[in-house]
Amino acid sequence: MNFLFDTDTCIYLMTEREPQRRARILARLDAVKPNEIVYLSSVTVMELSYGAHKGRWSKANTELLDRFVLDFTIASFDESAARIGGGLRAALEKKGKPIGPLDTLIAAHALSLGATLVTNNVREFSRVPGLHVKNWSST
Repeated sequence: MNFLFDTDTCIYLMTEREPQRRARILARLDAVKPNEIVYLSSVTVMELSYGAHKGRWSKANTELLDRFVLDFTIASFDESAARIGGGLRAALEKKGKPIGPLDTLIAAHALSLGATLVTNNVREFSRVPGLHVKNWSST
């Protein structure tokens, strides 16, 4: 099984704001098997980069991000993910249950990779048909 980290999961890992959540995620990361891949979407990297640059400590934050991404496989958002995302957005809108545009991209990317999405935002992503969602930050 492969995993794709949502932005919120990355933020828990990168910051000390919620040490219990961070510890739970780290424990789950330690249990990942050698044949399993933990991905970061290029969309997530963009979101993290935006957050790093907009803050008062942008230099330190971007350096932290530079080090953080080294521990993961970065998956580029490609045509397959884009096509899945277009269909997903249309389907969710038709049902009257859309999710945010960046969340749509991340969900589509997880689907295109065949990866389980690791997020604290289970309620939002549970609307996506066929998407496997796990919350590693809760008990």
